[in-house]
Amino acid sequence: MRLARAIRLDDSDEHVFERAALPGEWTIPGTFAFSDWSEDDLTGKARQAFANGWLGLESFGRCTFVVVTAITEDEYAAQVEALSRHFVAEWGAPSPDAARPVAEDELAHMRAMCEDHPENTLLVVSRELVAAGVHEQFRAITPVEASLEQIVMPVPDEG
Repeated sequence: MRLARAIRLDDSDEHVFERAALPGEWTIPGTFAFSDWSEDDLTGKARQAFANGWLGLESFGRCTFVVVTAITEDEYAAQVEALSRHFVAEWGAPSPDAARPVAEDELAHMRAMCEDHPENTLLVVSRELVAAGVHEQFRAITPVEASLEQIVMPVPDEG
């Protein structure tokens, strides 16, 4: 079973998002957070979170890149529970039990997306507002095998 973790290729997430996801935390698209947004909401760091941000399930911060990786059944179940509690605390769900089916759907969507890709594939998301709501596109950047000679610069001769 696969899901995706937040990954940082540099420190830009710390600057472009109001709250940056922690490297290594499990993620989902988190598009539900934008379900009632309009163009007026798309300013500053909120615009960046909308346009390109994945949602971390520990910090509930955003990140630009996620990486597909294996997840155990226990880890997956813990993410469902964390998201269920988040829906109660932040979105007004009446109880974790009532929120669980929605949390399960959110994670199942991400899991299905990740199952289509080999481990170590980077994923990016882009969103835009359209008349029908939010249009979302996902892009995969597949890992490339490289030999050591391709990634290590030779040391010049001293002689």
